[in-house]
Amino acid sequence: MIIQDNVIKGYLENVYFIAGTPCGGKTTVSRALGEKYNIPVYDIDERFEVHQRIADAAFQPAMKKEFADADEFFGRSVEEYKEWLLKNTREQLDFVILDLIRFSGNRKIICDCHLTLEQAAFLTDPSRVAFMIKKPEDLVDEYCNRPDHQGFSDFIHSATDFEAAKATCNETLLSLNKKYYTDVRESGYFWVDRGDGKSVEETVALTAEHFNLKEGPAT
Repeated sequence: MIIQDNVIKGYLENVYFIAGTPCGGKTTVSRALGEKYNIPVYDIDERFEVHQRIADAAFQPAMKKEFADADEFFGRSVEEYKEWLLKNTREQLDFVILDLIRFSGNRKIICDCHLTLEQAAFLTDPSRVAFMIKKPEDLVDEYCNRPDHQGFSDFIHSATDFEAAKATCNETLLSLNKKYYTDVRESGYFWVDRGDGKSVEETVALTAEHFNLKEGPAT
């Protein structure tokens, strides 16, 4: 079944999407907006295990792929790792869309997510999407230092050769996000670059203005 993008956009009119590069501030801004404006936050990373249980290897092979350990996971080539990450994101998007339609029927929702520019154009109006971006450099170190990514830190540190695993991961993330970072800045979409030095409060205020959010009870 093919659902046209105008139908998807109609059913997702209550969803505000926060997308962007790794470590760009998506989760921080989403949670701060949600708290300030009393809007529930839907985090696609937190939903991955739920979606993975529903997934079928015949239709979502990347989501169902299992790895013996960190050595196997990070032992892939950069191209193999990159392709798997892209397929994971595409496969999970179907589950995410259905979740958002269900959860946002009569209330606003903030979606902390990974979206390409093409996916953003398919899902929503530019007024309901914001990109939080950061130059994709040394991302593994930043991930490992974040309290909400300690599972990733423990996993990559369990690799026999941590430095090799780190190098593969950094190169993969750079390959995925270097052009994306530039494309977002030149896209005409609303974006905030974490490297510009804005505080969380300033970024939240700018994003809320873009979304035309008003303080008060959740709707």
